[in-house]
Amino acid sequence: MYRYGIKRCLDIIASLILLPILFIFIVPVFILIKLEDKGPVFYNASRLGKDMKEFKMFKFRSMKVNAEDIRNADGSTFNSNNDPRVTRVGKLLRKTSIDELPQILNVLIGDMSFVGPRPSPLGNKDLYPEEYFKKFAVRPGITGYNQAVLRNKSSMEQRVKNDLFYVNKLSFLLDIEIIFKTIFSVIFTKNINRNDESK
Repeated sequence: MYRYGIKRCLDIIASLILLPILFIFIVPVFILIKLEDKGPVFYNASRLGKDMKEFKMFKFRSMKVNAEDIRNADGSTFNSNNDPRVTRVGKLLRKTSIDELPQILNVLIGDMSFVGPRPSPLGNKDLYPEEYFKKFAVRPGITGYNQAVLRNKSSMEQRVKNDLFYVNKLSFLLDIEIIFKTIFSVIFTKNINRNDESK
């Protein structure tokens, strides 16, 4: 019941409540990004969502314009505190997860949920084990179980395990637990990057 109806209703209500917060951040983020390199404020990434439907995921741009898409050997996104592709403003946006705020619009539209497995890049399908395709039975999330426990520190193997755990155990109480753990992770800047040996 929660999976198919109540969860979506809660997403719509929460996204409408949180929209003003997004609008509050747009102006200062716009100014900071334009002052640094005058490039676009938003980055619209193509992702796979529920039922493997392709959609545009909204983010504040944290990388230099036309930055190369670098992946780890397992297909997961490369990230590092010293990544030269990330702008100075982008480092702050990522550390605080402010770069993810525009995804509130994706939730309102219906492409995403507040909680769920993170959206998948288009080119990784051949790397997924067969059971991992179960993740596409639910809407991807701004945060999820994997992000709550490991944030960006996870390997693809860990991500598969955590995403499948979420899909199989999906419930209102689990979503609440994930939201609180995510807030804790962001406040204490836990596991921001995977490829930093010092962390």
